[in-house]
Amino acid sequence: MALRAELEVDRGSLHVGASLAVDDGTALAIVGPNGAGKTTLLGALAGLVPLAFGFVELDGERVEHLAPERRRVGMCFQDAALFPRLSALENVAFPLRARRRPKRDALEEAGGLLADLAPEVDPSARPDALSGGEQQRIALARALAADPRLLLLDEPLAAVDVTARAELRRAIRRAIARFDGPCILVAHDPVDALTMADRVAVLERGRITQEGTPESIRNAPATGYAADLVGLNLFEGTLEPVGPDAGHLDTGGGRLVVSWPRDLARGRYDDVVATLPPAEVAIHLERPEGSARNVLRGEIAEVAVHGDRARVRIRSAPRITAEVTVGSVERLGLREGMTVYASCKAVEVQVRVDAPEPDTLGR
Repeated sequence: MALRAELEVDRGSLHVGASLAVDDGTALAIVGPNGAGKTTLLGALAGLVPLAFGFVELDGERVEHLAPERRRVGMCFQDAALFPRLSALENVAFPLRARRRPKRDALEEAGGLLADLAPEVDPSARPDALSGGEQQRIALARALAADPRLLLLDEPLAAVDVTARAELRRAIRRAIARFDGPCILVAHDPVDALTMADRVAVLERGRITQEGTPESIRNAPATGYAADLVGLNLFEGTLEPVGPDAGHLDTGGGRLVVSWPRDLARGRYDDVVATLPPAEVAIHLERPEGSARNVLRGEIAEVAVHGDRARVRIRSAPRITAEVTVGSVERLGLREGMTVYASCKAVEVQVRVDAPEPDTLGR
């Protein structure tokens, strides 16, 4: 196990306690409400926040007694935290120079990272001449330049404008995929957590209330907050146009009709992510007639009751989860193994395309 930690941290009135175990090559996303202690947890791992009790172990070595610069932890902050008087290239090279690497070697290695993660950035530019997305890519390159044993990303997309997020998201995915150590990502957007991480931990009031694969948490959220946050239906696949204002999202296990995203060029897009709130899914005992463009048939896998609401998981193609009232469950007689129809409108399926251009134009 590359990272093992048992943490107890006091920050004012907030007490954070967590147990973490993350393998090499694994990315763990931490999600939770504001004030839950997500940034505090990362700070404790990096050595920026003192522990009240516990330990941090990397590759079998206890490091909680070491200063931050001796832990070999790479960290990206929400605001990038670049050195304002250094150029983009010098910022990336800083960790290498701090380890007494010869200047020429440090700048050469930093240049390679910069070309990979931020090819459009002028290496001589200073931070105040860069956009928020460009600054975050520089910060990511700097974190990786430190040859870290642990990579920590604290909401790297939070301070970036919408137009820059797609490119930055792709850069982060590439970096995580190539990093062979453990990575912990604090995500503001649950879709980022569900699509960029191998596992997800839900942090509430300083405690991890649930941890598991994205699929396991989507299918069986342990708390009301988890259900609201990551209880989205999430689909991944290929998007192609059909008609003037719609598209087909082929998930490999089924197909959905979606509204074509505004200002998106017509064409074929791979690696598309779409979400659908379970509350927008209706359940029927017979095939419905009406305006819904998507009607899926399947057996009920589970009926999970949370207060006066119930989440109904259906083995359709693609699989889908509906959220209905307990009264609807009783009225329809919904139960495991029962065959039902689930319907939703195309406009309710929210599509996100990261690809800057379609694979094939003119369709």
